[in-house]
Amino acid sequence: MLKHAIKTTSTALLFLLSSFTSFAQPARDASWQLVWHDEFEGTGTFDPQKWQPETGFVRNEEDQWYQAENAYTQNGLLILEGRLDSIPNPRYNPRRKDWRSIRPYAKYSSASLNTRHSYSFLYGQMEVRARIPAVEGSWPAIWTLGTHREWPSNGECDIMEFYHIKGKPHILANAAWGNDRPYNAVWNSAKIPYQHFLDKDPGWGEKFHLWLMDWTADHIRIYLDGELLNDIDLSTTINGSIGEHANPFHAPQYILLNLALGGINGGTLHPDSFPMRYEIDYVRVWQKK
Repeated sequence: MLKHAIKTTSTALLFLLSSFTSFAQPARDASWQLVWHDEFEGTGTFDPQKWQPETGFVRNEEDQWYQAENAYTQNGLLILEGRLDSIPNPRYNPRRKDWRSIRPYAKYSSASLNTRHSYSFLYGQMEVRARIPAVEGSWPAIWTLGTHREWPSNGECDIMEFYHIKGKPHILANAAWGNDRPYNAVWNSAKIPYQHFLDKDPGWGEKFHLWLMDWTADHIRIYLDGELLNDIDLSTTINGSIGEHANPFHAPQYILLNLALGGINGGTLHPDSFPMRYEIDYVRVWQKK
């Protein structure tokens, strides 16, 4: 309870300070209520009633093998840990073309958790306080996916991604939805050079930061430490024929936290970057009463 009180005070201070700066993060008055959260208290495993782990090679030709044991709580934090590893691939088959099958083993392990089978929400504010491993090869993310239809017609909102673009580190804030081609997305992406944040604070990478998704029927606005990164007009996020011309962001979404390694966006991995820790202090969802 003490830690929860300290965290709430810190968040309130951030909103107070934001009102005296050019930051645009919205204030939260008494009409808001906390409807779901995880403070990651204690030491041990994550709460299986809230989070479900992914296993194996999952997406984006990433280099890691996801496994539950790489996600744990420690000192009031959720740790998603990337490790050098050697894990035999039970799907290995060199005669197949699928990237998940042609690898005899995984050289790395990491963790990915989601609330697909336990919690989803429609509209509100989701905030995550976290410290990311801002090194080449890492691809940490905070994101949501729709509970209905296949990707991307279910809608995806990337509240945070970090990876290198043309050799330069960036922080991204994105939304994706469907068109008339299977598994092909329309993207609204904000790609902010990491240097932008270092220019404001050279020690940015060693600190925790607050990401916030402000989601209404009209927009999704994504903030980082009170600074608006992307303002997504939901009148534009209409699926193509595969998604029945529906708006995926007018339907519930569930939460994902993961530390991907390498793959199509992560970049080159370096042995001296391991073990790699993505640390999440809390996840909270607020909605109007």
